[in-house]
Amino acid sequence: MSRIFGAVTQNGYVVRDIRAAMDHWITVMGVGPWFFFPQVKTDYFRHRGVESEMTMSVALANSGDLQIELIQQTNDAPSMYREFLDAGHEGLQHMAYWTADYQGLYDRALALGYTVGHEGRIGGEQGRFAYFDTQGHPGTVVEISDISGPKGKLFEHIRRVARDWDGSEPIRETQPIKT
Repeated sequence: MSRIFGAVTQNGYVVRDIRAAMDHWITVMGVGPWFFFPQVKTDYFRHRGVESEMTMSVALANSGDLQIELIQQTNDAPSMYREFLDAGHEGLQHMAYWTADYQGLYDRALALGYTVGHEGRIGGEQGRFAYFDTQGHPGTVVEISDISGPKGKLFEHIRRVARDWDGSEPIRETQPIKT
C-alpha cells in the first residue's frame, strides 16, 4: 500500500507484439479473458509537456483484483512507452493507482515533487490519466487514472467477467475507444 497513492490496482506492460503477449498470459499464466482494443486514440496526449499524436493498442484482463494492461504503441510518436522500448526494455513499465478524486491526487503528486512524463485523456473529462516519471528503475513508473466515469465501470466489468471466466473466448476484441 502506498502512503501517497493507495493500493496498486493495475500493472502495465509495454510490449512489441500485443497478440503474442495476450497468448502468453492466456496459455502460460491462465489469465483472461482479454478485452482487446486494437485502435486507441486519445482525446489529447502530451509527452513531457508537448502535444504528441501517440496511438496504441491496449488489452485488459484481471488476475483477482489486479488488472493487467498490455500496451503496444502503434506509431513512433513521442511517449514514455516509446522511451521504454527504445531503452531496450519490454515488460512491466508502470504500476497504476485509480482514483475518483483525480485532480486532488494529481495536485498532491506534483506538490510532492513528481514530474509528469506523459498524460492524456480517453473518452472525455473523466478519462484522464498521468504517468509520473520515476524511470530510474524500469517498471516503477507511477500512473494515476480517473475512474469516476465510464472507465471505472468498464474496469469493474472486466474484473467481474474475469472472476467467473471458464476459459472460453479468451480474447474479446472490442470497437475502437471513442474520443
